[in-house]
Amino acid sequence: MSRIGKLPITVPAGVTVTVDENNLVTVKGPKGTLSQQVNPNITLKQEGNILTLERPTDAKPHKAMHGLYRALVHNMVVGVTDGFTKTLEMVGTGYRANAEGKTLTINIGFSHPVVLEAPEGITYETPNQTTIVVKGANKQQVGNLAADIRAIRKPEPYLGKGIKYQNEHIRRKEGKTGK
Repeated sequence: MSRIGKLPITVPAGVTVTVDENNLVTVKGPKGTLSQQVNPNITLKQEGNILTLERPTDAKPHKAMHGLYRALVHNMVVGVTDGFTKTLEMVGTGYRANAEGKTLTINIGFSHPVVLEAPEGITYETPNQTTIVVKGANKQQVGNLAADIRAIRKPEPYLGKGIKYQNEHIRRKEGKTGK
């Protein structure tokens, strides 16, 4: 039995989970609505506020899909109740960010500011000029958008300048040693 797949998903109050005949799982909650197509071999059973996923056999592909879809459905339930956040920090002289509505403007040492538009369901926050917070209900979207922001200027190993995740450790290099 899959260690992840066999865990039950507790559906909190205020969240509704519906499963279509095509195994399309839709989760509605206070933070929005998310849907995911589940493999037809995986069956979902809901008893009260407990949701469980089951697989037909112990074949390797069924085991892999069992844990995968359980994690995806669990992330949807957590996303519509609490949401997900990624925090990025900017290290460098003159680096700053500003969020206005659905746009994020980043001054990161280029000759022009970088302007990013937030997709539907994602919001930007800038608690201070060097911190960017990406929030949303879809974990995959939040992670991809944070990775795209980090890719604008990755942290370099000599001085550590660039955009990094909040708890990311940058491996530092010593630099040149004199003659």
